[in-house]
Amino acid sequence: MERLPTHPGERPHESDASPGPARTATATATATVDARGIVTGWSEGARQLLGYLPSEILGQPAARLLAAGAGVGVGAAALRDAAGQERWSGTVALRHRDGRRLRQELLAHRRTKDGPGTEWLVVSAVSAAPEGQAPAGTPGGKTPEGTTPGAQAAGGGMPGSGQLGEWVFRQAPCVLAVFDADLRLVRANAGMEQALSLTEDQMRGLRLPEIAPHPVSDEAEAKMRRVLEGAGPQHLRPGAGPAGTGAEHGWSTSLVPLKDPAGRVRAVCLAAHPRRQEHLARQRMLLLSEASARIGTTADSGRTAQELADIAVPRLADVAAVDLLDAPRHGGEPSPAAPARPLSMTRAAVRSVLEDRPAPAAGGKALYPALSPVARCLAQGHGALYDATDPDLVRWARQDPGAARLLGNGTHSVMVVPMRAHGATLGVALFGRSRRPEPFEADDLWLAEELTAKAAVGIHTARRDSREHTSTMTLQRSLLPQTLPDQGALDIATRYLPAGTRAGVGGDWFDVIPLSGARVALVVGDVVGHGIRASATMGRLRTAVRTLADVDLPPDELLTHLDDLVLHLSADEAGTDGAAESAGGIGTTCLYAVYDPVSRRCAFARAGHPPPAAVTPDGAVRFLDVPAGPPLGLGGLPFETFETDLPEGSLLALYTDGLLAARDHDIDEALDKMFAALARPARTLDTVCDRVLTAMLTHRPDDDIALLVARTRALHADRVAAWDLAFDPAIVARARRHATDQLTAWGLDDAAFITELTVSELVTNAIRYGRPPIQLRLIHEESTLTCEVFDSSSTAPHMRRARTFDEGGRGLLLVGQLARRWGTRHALTGKTVWAEQSLSPG
Repeated sequence: MERLPTHPGERPHESDASPGPARTATATATATVDARGIVTGWSEGARQLLGYLPSEILGQPAARLLAAGAGVGVGAAALRDAAGQERWSGTVALRHRDGRRLRQELLAHRRTKDGPGTEWLVVSAVSAAPEGQAPAGTPGGKTPEGTTPGAQAAGGGMPGSGQLGEWVFRQAPCVLAVFDADLRLVRANAGMEQALSLTEDQMRGLRLPEIAPHPVSDEAEAKMRRVLEGAGPQHLRPGAGPAGTGAEHGWSTSLVPLKDPAGRVRAVCLAAHPRRQEHLARQRMLLLSEASARIGTTADSGRTAQELADIAVPRLADVAAVDLLDAPRHGGEPSPAAPARPLSMTRAAVRSVLEDRPAPAAGGKALYPALSPVARCLAQGHGALYDATDPDLVRWARQDPGAARLLGNGTHSVMVVPMRAHGATLGVALFGRSRRPEPFEADDLWLAEELTAKAAVGIHTARRDSREHTSTMTLQRSLLPQTLPDQGALDIATRYLPAGTRAGVGGDWFDVIPLSGARVALVVGDVVGHGIRASATMGRLRTAVRTLADVDLPPDELLTHLDDLVLHLSADEAGTDGAAESAGGIGTTCLYAVYDPVSRRCAFARAGHPPPAAVTPDGAVRFLDVPAGPPLGLGGLPFETFETDLPEGSLLALYTDGLLAARDHDIDEALDKMFAALARPARTLDTVCDRVLTAMLTHRPDDDIALLVARTRALHADRVAAWDLAFDPAIVARARRHATDQLTAWGLDDAAFITELTVSELVTNAIRYGRPPIQLRLIHEESTLTCEVFDSSSTAPHMRRARTFDEGGRGLLLVGQLARRWGTRHALTGKTVWAEQSLSPG
C-alpha cells in the first residue's frame, strides 16, 4: 500500500477523520495478506479500527480497504515498493465501514506461511476514543499544539528541566524505549529509531513483537511482564538486543521498572548498549585464529597472498591488495628514510567487495614512487594509517594511476603494512575501507600487521621450499642416469616422477650398468625421506652400487656390501647430528638384477624392495619369487639370490613403492591395474611406461616413483664361441688359432692382432698361475668383442709395472693398454679374466 504524500500547505490529518485529543493505544489491529493481495486474517483490533467483521473482509482484496481516491493502483504500487523487502511501513488512507476516511500508520512484516509461499503481517495501533467517537489510530505523539512533549518551553533563555530531560532521552547514546502497563511502546529515542529504522510515530502503540517479530522480542516482552509484576530489573541474555538490529555488534540490554512517587510500577524502560569494543576485540581474535588455519595452506606464494586478501575482505577491509617484490630484500634494519628510487612489485592478490567497481586485477606490475606511503612504510618497516585527506595519500594517487584506481570508489581510510619475515622484506599489503563508515583504528592496524606477518611467513616458506625443491630436483636429476648406456642385452625405458606433495623430491633412483660378458645389471632403489639429504644419500648409494657392480659381485653379495656401507654411513652421520634413525640411508630398499643374454638367465636379490614383475612373450604376467631381504642398514641378516630363465622378448618391470601407494585404491586394485597395463602389447617400451603410469595415477603421486621396464634380447650361438683347452703351455698357439679362425668367420680380421695378443696373455696366465680346467670364450656383441678365459683357481691376476731386467710382468700391462677395459669375474669355483675391445664400424 502506497504512502500518501502531504500536499503543500496541508497539515497532518487535514481532510481526514481526526482522532481528536491524544489517545492511549489499547489494542493492535492485525491483518494478514497473501502474495495475491487477498486478506487471509482479521483480528478484533482490526474490527475496532475499521468496523468490518471478519466475515465481511476475509477472502476480499486488501485494496477494498483503501479510501476513495487511493484506488487499486495505489495498492499495486505499494506492493512494488515492498517487493524484495522484509518490512514496509508508511501512512495510508483507509476507508472505515461507515465511509469515514482514516489516515493510519501501518507496519507490515513479510513472513513465511505454514504452507508454501509467504504472506504479509500488517499491524497498527488502535487507541481508545473519547466518548461518542469511533476508535482510531494513535495521533503520532503530537500535543494539541503540534509539539512534542516538553517542547513548549520558551524559545529563548535557559531551557527548563522538562526540556533538558527530553533532550537527554532523545539524544542518549544508547537505545531507549518506554513501554506502558500494556507493554505497548509510548516513547522511543533516536537510538531506538536508528536501530530499527522506524520512527517513534510508526512504533507508538505497538508491542515489541509487533514492531519486530523475532524470538528476542518475545523474550524481551516476557521479561518486561516480569518487571511489571514486581520482579525488579531484568536482563536479556548476553549479545541479544532489540530484534531487527542485526548481529553485527553484541548488545547489553536491561529492562528496568519506571515507578510513580508511590512506588508502583507504571511502565518499563528498555535500555540497550552496543558492546562494540568487546565485540570487535572478540572478532579480531576470532579472525586471527581463523587466519592460522586459512593462510599458508599451500606451498604456493601467490595462493598464500590471495588467502590474506580473502580473509581480510570483508571482515576487516572493503578492499585488499598484496604486492610482492620480485627479489626479496634481506638483512639490514629498516630505515626512517624512504628509498631514493621507485619500487617495482608484482600484484599477487586482490579482493574487493565492490564487484561493480573492482580494484586493479592481480598479475600486473605496480610501480611505487620513492616518496609514496608504500615506499616509506617499507623503508621504516612498520605499518601506517592514512585517511583520504592525508597529503601523502593524495599526492600518491595523483602520481600513480594504479593507486588512484585502488584508492578510488569512495575509499576514505587506508592501511599500508609491509610484509617481512625472517629478516627479509617480501612486499606490502594494502587495505582500504569505502562502504564501512568507520575509519581504521590502531587495533585494526595491529590486526592487519598480524595477518600480514602470518602471510609473510607462509610466502617466505613457500619461496624457500621452492628454491630447495628446485635445488633438490637439480641434484636428483644430476644423480640419475642422464642417458642409458649402449648395450645389446636389453631394450630399456625409464621414468622418474617426483612427489607432488610439499614433502618434495625423495631418494628414488634407477640405474643400468653394463657388465662383462655382455651382461647388464639393473638397479632400482628408494632412500627413506625427502629433500636434499635424501637425494645426496641416493647419490652416494648409487655410486657405491656401480663400484660394487664393477667388481662383478653376485646380487646377494653386492647387497651385503651395500648394507655394510649404509651401517658405516649412518654411524658417521649419527655422530654429527644425532639423527640415527634416518642417517646414512637406514631403511633404504634396493632391487639388484643381472641379466645374461648368452644363457638367458637373470639373477635377482632385493633388500626390502617390492618384487619385480615379469611378462612372458605370450602375455602372462607374474611376480618373480625373489626372497625379500631386510632393508639396508639393519645388518646381520642375509640376502638371497634368485635365478630364473627369461625367454627372449620377456618383459621386466622394476619400480619403487610410490607406484603402488595410490590414495584412491587399495594394493590389490593397484596390482591388477599394473598387470593389465604390462600385459597389453605395445610397439615401444616408452608406451608401456606411459600406460602403467596412466593406469596407476589419477593425481600427482604422494611419493617419488621410479619405473624401469626392460625387454630381453638373446645372444645366439653364432655370436658366441667357446673352446675347452688342455692345461699345457703348448696349447697357447692353438688358442690363438681358434681365435683368428673365429674372427675370420665373423668378418673381424682387423681385430685379429689385438685379439691374438690378448688370448696369448690370458691363456698363458691361466696355465702359469691357475688350475684346470681352462676354457676360452669369444663373444661378439655389436661393436664389442669380448675375450674370456676361465680357470678353476680363485687367485686374481694383478697388473704391475715390470722393472728393466724383469723377464715377465708386461703381459697384463699390454692387455690393459690394448683393451677398452678388462677385469676379473669370480664364481663359486674359479674365476674368469676378461678383456673387451671396441670394433671399428663397418
